[in-house]
Amino acid sequence: MDYLDGLNPSQRAAVEQTEGPVMIVAGAGSGKTRVITYRVAHLIRKGIDPFNILVLTFTNKAAKEMRERIMKVVGAEAKNIWMGTFHSVFAKILRVEAEKIGYPKNFTIYDTDDSKSLIRTILKEMQLDDKLYNANYVYNRISSSKNNLISPSEYSKNEHIKAEDFSSGRGMMGEIYQTYAQRCYKAGAMDFDDLLFKTNVLLREHPEVLYKYQNKFKYLMVDEYQDTNYSQYLIVKKLAANNENLCVVGDDAQSIYAFRGANIQNILNFEKDYPDLKVFKLEQNYRSTQNIVNVANSIIANNKNQLKKSVFSANETGDKIKVCRAFSDNEEGKTVAEAIVNEQALTGAKYHDFAILYRTNAQSRAMEEALRKLNVPYKIYGGLSFYQRKEIKDLIAYFRLTFNPNDEEAIKRIINYPRRGIGDTTIERIMIAADQNNLTLWEVICDAQKYLDSRSSGAVAGFASLIQSFQVMTKTHSAYDTALHIAQHSTLLKELYSDKSVEGLARYENIQELLNGIKEFSEREDIEDRGLDIFMQDIALLTNDDNDKNPDADTVSLMTIHSSKGLEFDNVFVVGLEENLFPSQMSLSSRTDLEEERRLFYVAVTRAGKKLTLSYATSRYRWGTLTSCEPSRFIEEIDAQYLELDFRQATKQGNPFSGEERSPWQQKEMFSKPKPAITPRTASILPKAHVPSEGFAPSDTSGLQVGMEVEHERFGFGKVLNLEGSKPDIKATIFFKELGQKQLLLKFAKLKIIK
Repeated sequence: MDYLDGLNPSQRAAVEQTEGPVMIVAGAGSGKTRVITYRVAHLIRKGIDPFNILVLTFTNKAAKEMRERIMKVVGAEAKNIWMGTFHSVFAKILRVEAEKIGYPKNFTIYDTDDSKSLIRTILKEMQLDDKLYNANYVYNRISSSKNNLISPSEYSKNEHIKAEDFSSGRGMMGEIYQTYAQRCYKAGAMDFDDLLFKTNVLLREHPEVLYKYQNKFKYLMVDEYQDTNYSQYLIVKKLAANNENLCVVGDDAQSIYAFRGANIQNILNFEKDYPDLKVFKLEQNYRSTQNIVNVANSIIANNKNQLKKSVFSANETGDKIKVCRAFSDNEEGKTVAEAIVNEQALTGAKYHDFAILYRTNAQSRAMEEALRKLNVPYKIYGGLSFYQRKEIKDLIAYFRLTFNPNDEEAIKRIINYPRRGIGDTTIERIMIAADQNNLTLWEVICDAQKYLDSRSSGAVAGFASLIQSFQVMTKTHSAYDTALHIAQHSTLLKELYSDKSVEGLARYENIQELLNGIKEFSEREDIEDRGLDIFMQDIALLTNDDNDKNPDADTVSLMTIHSSKGLEFDNVFVVGLEENLFPSQMSLSSRTDLEEERRLFYVAVTRAGKKLTLSYATSRYRWGTLTSCEPSRFIEEIDAQYLELDFRQATKQGNPFSGEERSPWQQKEMFSKPKPAITPRTASILPKAHVPSEGFAPSDTSGLQVGMEVEHERFGFGKVLNLEGSKPDIKATIFFKELGQKQLLLKFAKLKIIK
């Protein structure tokens, strides 16, 4: 059992407990992935058939990493484990069982864009106000319903839901949901939420199918259990009902996805479902310094709704956590960028050792501008995925239609792209004919002469023949040969090749890259089925975390805190720690929401290995208006002994006040709004804002010289470090005791010369 020797006692106990219900509470950086992979390897070493093991994850990346690690212990047998995301595993099962619930085996999987496009079509047909019935709102409403297993008919019967819709002026939501579900079914399509919703339907309505998979999956493991929604919870509970060899792994302190349906109660109440549950707590953090772990513990201790654990670190104590204040979001960006450059120069760290985390994507702008000015390379994560680019989606729509000609969204996307003389009027006539005759769009297209005039039917019939020729091709050719043939004969490649602009060239190269990926897929030896339809299923199920991220690229990482979950960096900057931004204003109305925001802060802090910096701005533009900000309550919740309150910027000339005491937590009186309340805990370290000297009056600064000490009515006392320019536009660089270095235009500065 030498492969278990590297585990600590808690990890080893969790690995060796293979029978019955088990919950592993895994703190941040506690070696969770190692425990899951060794536990699966241990099952196989004990003689359990890997075909009888199901491991559910939340990203394909996590599943791939685990499988590779398991292979190092047990070899090729690891290929036989059922392992993947909830959506990929149950999409695979639905491919086998779909006909039992009325779907074709080759059903299309709609991504978010497809779903919203269909919703917009329905809103237009129903002549509803698309501002009131915003496609995003409608999509999220339907998604939430499916995740809570509320069908269209149940939605329309639920008095509470109906009252909610009518009070918001959206009384047609039930009808929209019903129409949307019917159109997906008619198109032989499931959206992302359907993959779990329909799995629940399958297991509920077909007991023989449930029995089949209960006996197949004798051992179940679920990673990130705190992120499961009601739909996922029920599937797991049903599959594990016979054997109860269910192991869930997670950390309630990192439950941050309530907005997409995750229910923290699934992990908090797990013991109620399984009274004989065995609980193992992984409490040693191998990633972070002691100071960072102590800060994280002091933060999460403020949450009432949690599983208690005592996370500790045996690593070095490490630096205190620096708290920086800026006077604007732009200055905050400048401070962070300069800190990265300085740290790199001092320690030789690589850019990829740094991450800047923020609450909302909009905060990246100031960070990007500051990094660009200092020529610091960076990459934003969570941007447009490769598979979401227009040209990629266009070609994939041809692939989709080849395998599922009833795919309505694919038809609308490519029937006239590249242009083939089928205009909007013709497309509208096709849709009307389909609706009036209860046919699919494809059925009308294949019989164009019956439903359309002679002028437009020819072009439509030509399109039908083209797709039919592609369908024949799939039966005799490889995925790559079929894909290349479709790209060429659809004239999509020619269309993009003829665009010689920089953007056009990039789009053409993207198509080539997609074809390269299909070529690589078609030559894989580790999978049996290498058809183009299987490739499409794989890419339809990619999660946000699976986007192409080059780990070798030496760039600073910028991302939302939600995107950072599961990642780690030596140096982390958490920016924008202000009330109403973080915690979000939307979270302040209930304890449940506020505790989720605090867990999000906990996740941000625990991404850091060696150094952590927290920053906030005292003013920020919101919707075009400069707004004063107060520091986040989360900073106040941190035990002050672990913090270094650094509110002055370093200067090349040095600190002229280096012998004087620092002055943290100063509040600027820049605005007429009331100052934020001072809690007893912070009163001792909060100095008074600068009050101008008695009889303060600006001096004549025409004789101002370097080295003079001055007073500014708001910035306080400072020393002149530099003067540049000529009258009347002379700029003075002044180091203020409380605020650090500022550059002021003398004709507007209103300075009083002290000496």
